[in-house]
Amino acid sequence: MSKEKVVLLDCWVSPFCMRVKIALLEKGVEYENREEDLFGGKSELLLKSNPVYGKVPVLLHNAKAICESTIIVGYVDETWPSPPLLPPCAYGKAQARFWADFIDKKVFEAGTGIWRSKGEEQEVAKNEFIGSLKELEMALGEKAFFGGDSFGFVDIILIGAASWFYAYEKFGEFKIEDHCRRLSAWLKRCMKRESVAKVLPEPEKVYEFVIQLRKMHGIE
Repeated sequence: MSKEKVVLLDCWVSPFCMRVKIALLEKGVEYENREEDLFGGKSELLLKSNPVYGKVPVLLHNAKAICESTIIVGYVDETWPSPPLLPPCAYGKAQARFWADFIDKKVFEAGTGIWRSKGEEQEVAKNEFIGSLKELEMALGEKAFFGGDSFGFVDIILIGAASWFYAYEKFGEFKIEDHCRRLSAWLKRCMKRESVAKVLPEPEKVYEFVIQLRKMHGIE
């Protein structure tokens, strides 16, 4: 276990924060978790640590701030190298980062489109979301995890986003398992990991949170 000062500025429902928490648990890194109230007023520490975006997660490692979840997960992997999250070769690392970028640009954005819209616009977002998952399913292939037999970088990036899948299904009135059976099996496999089960909130709680978000945006 690390004895260094590690602090995570967190929000329980953020899929981006979940990534970082899972990565730290996989590495066995002890850290202090500080929950941010993003709607009631961001802390001075958060605004000071991430002055550009003012967003969580922020990892403070010996008082040095690292921002943006994918960058943080990569930092965690380099700083605490065992067990490795990224593949050993440059090509494997590049491929993993490509899919991490795809998840952020396609999966999360389309999922957001589902809960933030209605009618035809929502249907378009739903189709884009399912299409993105099918692309990921092709990348997964017959492997247990995206990196092969071992749970790794891409799995961590996607499993955080997966915490919102139930909410997307409820608002979009569809089931991911009906469209992506292998990816659904991957999700169940990931949920058996102690780090994932410990971090991901109950899907119903995320769904209730998103209901409130919709009201705040005047959708309901």
